[in-house]
Amino acid sequence: MNSDLHGRASAAAKAPRIAIEGIEPQVEGGRFAAKAIAGQRCPVSARIFMDGHEQLGAEVTWRLAPDEVWRSQPLAWQGNDLWQAELLPPHEGRIQFVIQAWLDRYASFRHDLEKKYAAGQAIDLELSEGEQLLREARQAAQGEPAEQLDALLARLAAEQPRDGRVALLLAPATLALMQQVQPRLHRVRSPVLGLEVERPLAGFASWYELFPRSEGARPGVHGRFEDVRRRLPEIAAMGFDVLYFPPIHPIGRSHRKGPNNSLQAGPDDPGSPYAIGSGEGGHEAVHPQLGSLEDFRALVADARAHGLEVALDFAIQCSPDHPWLRQHPGWFSWRADGSIRHAENPPKKYEDIVNVDFYAADAVPSLWLALLEVVLGWVAQGVTLFRVDNPHTKPLPFWEWLIAEVRHLHPEVIFLAEAFTRPAMMARLGKLGFSQSYTYFTWRNTKQELQSYFEELGQPPWRDCYRPNFFVNTPDINPFFLQRSGRAGFLIRAVLAATGSGLWGMYSGFELCEAAAIPGREEYADSEKYQLRQRDYRAPGNIVGEITRLNRIRRENPALHSHLGFQAYNAWNDNILYFGKRTADLDNFVLVAVCLDPDNAQEADFELPLWEFGLPDAAAMGGEDLMNGHQWTWYGKRQRMRIEPWHLPFGIWRLHPQRR
Repeated sequence: MNSDLHGRASAAAKAPRIAIEGIEPQVEGGRFAAKAIAGQRCPVSARIFMDGHEQLGAEVTWRLAPDEVWRSQPLAWQGNDLWQAELLPPHEGRIQFVIQAWLDRYASFRHDLEKKYAAGQAIDLELSEGEQLLREARQAAQGEPAEQLDALLARLAAEQPRDGRVALLLAPATLALMQQVQPRLHRVRSPVLGLEVERPLAGFASWYELFPRSEGARPGVHGRFEDVRRRLPEIAAMGFDVLYFPPIHPIGRSHRKGPNNSLQAGPDDPGSPYAIGSGEGGHEAVHPQLGSLEDFRALVADARAHGLEVALDFAIQCSPDHPWLRQHPGWFSWRADGSIRHAENPPKKYEDIVNVDFYAADAVPSLWLALLEVVLGWVAQGVTLFRVDNPHTKPLPFWEWLIAEVRHLHPEVIFLAEAFTRPAMMARLGKLGFSQSYTYFTWRNTKQELQSYFEELGQPPWRDCYRPNFFVNTPDINPFFLQRSGRAGFLIRAVLAATGSGLWGMYSGFELCEAAAIPGREEYADSEKYQLRQRDYRAPGNIVGEITRLNRIRRENPALHSHLGFQAYNAWNDNILYFGKRTADLDNFVLVAVCLDPDNAQEADFELPLWEFGLPDAAAMGGEDLMNGHQWTWYGKRQRMRIEPWHLPFGIWRLHPQRR
């Protein structure tokens, strides 16, 4: 016989008999780590099968860096070749995990014996084979398992009645012992996959954005950090846990922008905080009119005392006055005439901003290291979250490197991507390490748009690499819907964000229903980016009470702690979005109905999801309105609702099956 053919046949005989497919979670075959949260169960599953009818064993083996010890956890067969387990990461870090599968010789024997015994067939030979399996295992066993096998064999020899010997061989304890000591035949291993484990705030948080300079005690007076400290109690009382500032660094004078982005600024105009850098310092410094670094640290400490963590904008751009232009001119792009290249997004021009060149000859690696020092410097000041400005316009390898370096030293740090761009790029940033991201939610308004988007975010690949933060507005975006919808519209967007995702945020002024816009554009008139904007946060018409209640409902209902688990239910009206969220044990089951029409009352027949509890269509179900505490009992699956947006454009109900 041809020797090559002989070799190929021998190689084929050594190939794996067992297939491991469809492992979840995984991102691009393990190139990136999937996302997980410390203290929360993370399902791991795979399709595992082989030829024939033999029984298999499977486990997931994992370790959480920097631990060196690998832990093993059995995978349970769920039917149809699906095997599953749940990991419970104890703290932040990077998990490596491997799925292993093998032919379980004793389980296969046990399976056949059980069926033949139940069918009344002759099993004398099977009993002898079972005893032989135990004796073979005993030859390789040591220590306590060996003693247990000796005892088991002795009992088996003493058991004269057939039924007693069968009971011993089928006993779960016998199976567990054999699975501990028998060889794992035809064992296969999956590639090593990863989970990036972050703290709970990475998946469940309410963000509040404000400009510290607008918090002055008197109209027209530039705010200071101490002014922000006075507002901390009311921000915390609204239920927010992240306080986010746009850049707080010195602002350049060259080409400073005036009100409404005008090219001429007066001597007292504060300029855009995104024009970072002046003679007073750059990204490592604070704007002198806000206070000192000591004042900032005091603000951070006071915020923590109120249950708030401070997030800072990380904007990699410079004013022409930034010290780096003098110290490191090779970090920037220069035009043919020797002038600096200003930032552009044609037709827009940003004369007050210049961008660094990440791949300039003098920039690698000195610029990269300097930017890492900036982030680590603010972490040292107490900053634990960074909202990153336009990360999709910076090199992807830079983000993967920087985030990994920061999280290696400070795994508690969270990065939010402000990336309104193409879906593939937004997902890629999540894969590279960004904990959260701004989203297309801002422009999803109809029932079909919202339902499809919420469902999409809960499915692979988005589910494993991307956490959506549903900001309802930003200083850059005043959505058309809010411009025309009045108070009801603001409440509609708030409830969609607060219940649709575990992460949501708002820019100050939203609670006052501010909507004045530049005509025809999604931009605020008299934008706070270019001028002070002091507010009376208790002005008539505010929705502070409703926002406070929404955040309390979120905290008290674990079903709302994630964007995952969204399930749309039938409500026969295209102006009413009706959906549910629940915990795995159904102990917390929340229904949300939102009238998407801010101007008119809407009615709909809807289905109460009794089937989710295994109840018949005519069963009773307890309900509770989480906005006002009212309780009642529903009878039957078919129900009817009416929502009047001028009162409250939504309902949030918790189901209580124990009260039916």
